[in-house]
Amino acid sequence: MSAVISTIIVNYNAGELLRGCVDSIINCPLENEIIVVDNASTDGSLDTLLGLSSVQIINNAANVGFAAACNTGAQVASAQYLLFLNPDCSFDPGALAELLASMNVNDRVGMVGGLLTNSDGTEQAGGRRTVPTPWRSFVSAFGLTHFSDRWPRLFFDFHLHKQPLPDQAIEVEAISGACMMVRREAMQDVGEWDEGYFLHCEDLDWCMRFRQKGWKILFVPSAKITHALGVCSRSRPVFVEWHKHKGMMRFYRKFFRHQYPGILMVLVAVGVWLRFGFLAAYYSTKCSGRILGRGHG
Repeated sequence: MSAVISTIIVNYNAGELLRGCVDSIINCPLENEIIVVDNASTDGSLDTLLGLSSVQIINNAANVGFAAACNTGAQVASAQYLLFLNPDCSFDPGALAELLASMNVNDRVGMVGGLLTNSDGTEQAGGRRTVPTPWRSFVSAFGLTHFSDRWPRLFFDFHLHKQPLPDQAIEVEAISGACMMVRREAMQDVGEWDEGYFLHCEDLDWCMRFRQKGWKILFVPSAKITHALGVCSRSRPVFVEWHKHKGMMRFYRKFFRHQYPGILMVLVAVGVWLRFGFLAAYYSTKCSGRILGRGHG
């Protein structure tokens, strides 16, 4: 029987989490083709998949980034629906079926995502969100969302996870790249992931392009996915922050440079790189403190 869903997992040193992720997909009662694209992991995480003949592994010689690895997996996938999944995610029973059912509600639904939760069951940010335009990011960075009660349209808080959880699937502007199910027809219409992003913001880019082409994006609260947020990135925080902020700048230039005055885009760029500088200094100091702590142990 041919697969209904092709699950594409991009792995980079996810350790034991990779096997947990794969097992949660195997245990779902749907015909599923599992493709693991490995970005030159060195932690032996692929060894956890030994003996799983149903899993196809693609080994990249180097870390080519998340978007490029997703495209590599999509090129060999055979199913009508493609599920792009982080290796630090684990599906609750029935969650995959909920995503698939929501995808079939309307033939213009091009992308769906589920409820991303922490290990304690609380909702994570990012599973349902609005697009962080330069203005929205400015409002958030300077705490101006406090004025949203008086002027909600101007000082809107784009962190939708702070709002009550809906009781059914709803249309949103964006979901998280940690778990994205897409319709193959929609991907062919919109195009592949933008490989100009290495890590972070490529999911927002894709959501923007899906909506520009008239495809709907749904958030499905009944599809629960536990997400060990950031586990694969903790060993190199400065590297991750560099690519996150670089991705933010690419995203802003690509979609908003013609909508905002040049001076505002300059201020946005200054704010982005000041934020990166602050975080880089913080992580460097934190790392140095750990080294000194070990030295005196």
